[in-house]
Amino acid sequence: MIRRNDFIFHPADDTTKPMHEDVRGIITEAATRIDTIVPEGRELALVMTKLEEAMFWANAGIARRTPRP
Repeated sequence: MIRRNDFIFHPADDTTKPMHEDVRGIITEAATRIDTIVPEGRELALVMTKLEEAMFWANAGIARRTPRP
């Protein structure tokens, strides 16, 4: 079953914008800290890719599932 809500644009509003900013801050902090610990290489690249994915899915969850007034 297609969830049409998953395929439409969800602009940030006064409710969701701070949530998106929090997610970006948390992921950025994690990426920065991990970058100082893990040596350059494939593993670090994969960690950064997975953090980008985590940020994407967290923000998608906020955009798609946060009730709107």
